[in-house]
Amino acid sequence: MRPISLPDVPYDATAVRPSWSDLPTPVREAISARLGAPVTAARSAGGGFTRAFAAVLSTAAGESAFVKAAALRDPTSEWYAREHAITSALPPEVSAARPSWTLAEAGWFVLCLETIDGRIPSLPWSPSDLDAALYAWSEAAWALADPTPELLAVGLPRLPDILRAEMSWWSLIESGREPMPATAHGTVAPERLRELAGLERRLPSKTGGSGMCHGDLRVDNVLIDGSGKAWLCDWTWPCLGAPWYDVVTLLISAYASGLDADAYIKKWHPPVDGVDGALAALAGYWLVRAADGPSSASPHSRQHQLFSGRQALAWLAQRRGWSHTATPGSR
Repeated sequence: MRPISLPDVPYDATAVRPSWSDLPTPVREAISARLGAPVTAARSAGGGFTRAFAAVLSTAAGESAFVKAAALRDPTSEWYAREHAITSALPPEVSAARPSWTLAEAGWFVLCLETIDGRIPSLPWSPSDLDAALYAWSEAAWALADPTPELLAVGLPRLPDILRAEMSWWSLIESGREPMPATAHGTVAPERLRELAGLERRLPSKTGGSGMCHGDLRVDNVLIDGSGKAWLCDWTWPCLGAPWYDVVTLLISAYASGLDADAYIKKWHPPVDGVDGALAALAGYWLVRAADGPSSASPHSRQHQLFSGRQALAWLAQRRGWSHTATPGSR
């Protein structure tokens, strides 16, 4: 059996967020007024990489709500506003929390969503949690195959365009415009650079489509509730393209968990070399980002990128029969 690989920090403990008491007093008062009762407890969301406020708030009236908040000067506030617009328009078949309200107060934007009483799946993935997550996305992908005018009005970029503009790092390295990142040393990347760049360049032509993709489907954007049902979170980066691509992004952590990721992805009937192209592009993007300096996001974001990039590259190497020059960080 292939060794299981785990990130240094569990995905339910990556967040570094302000506490309820850190919010400006006018913002706390406005939230309490909108909730209809004083806030008596706040349980911060442990997953994620932004430094914005996100917590389940409990009130003196016994109600609870999931509240996100960010200063208007912080780009995260724009992401929260976009999330509000998207989740408001999602069809009912999509398992996602719907927004309750928004407000702007004292230079802050606040988004309130339905509370999902759930947990981020633990790694290594259990087959039941992974099955639930993939089922949730299959239902969502079916419902989003023909996005409504309300969703299209939000402005959804095309996945092929995103890949060309933001995920062509191996091609840049091959042309000499970017250096090989230090995070790729000890992997198959240096000797397979030409093949990685070729797979990456061919990927956009394989990812077109008119359906709406989640755009950021990973383990910490999934919640499993008490019944075992999966809910899909953080609808900030949806795009138009092929739904199998989202499955690849989710299955990288399943590969790291020792599960048969290839058997899962076959059910989505991806195009020839589509999965390999996705793994190449994702590995390049993550490894380059992981080599950057300190992040303004959670300090754990770099380890997430390093872990994900190396696992994507390891899965690709296995699929193509490339020999490993180093273990991708198993422990």
